Amino acid sequence: MTKTILVKTKKDIADRIANEMGLSKKAAAEAVTLVFEEIADTLKDGGEISINGFGKFEISERPARQGINPATGEKIEIAASKSPKFKASKTLKDSVK
Repeated sequence: MTKTILVKTKKDIADRIANEMGLSKKAAAEAVTLVFEEIADTLKDGGEISINGFGKFEISERPARQGINPATGEKIEIAASKSPKFKASKTLKDSVK
């Protein structure tokens, strides 16, 4: 038995908002884009986004470290980096069980 994976795009989300809220597709798409831009801008500025009942977006900082090139065995320096991280709320976790 194969499992079908449902994939939603930003357009799919905007279309549903347009239908549910009685908005034009263009207005709904602009609203969705604005939400994602706000999340990205806040993270870029070092902040975090907490959405009650959904989860929290924050930045995870990885310190510089020494690694090994698997092809040559040579030691290399891996630079410090920042990466966005999402932690689901208990409400969201419970809803997908």
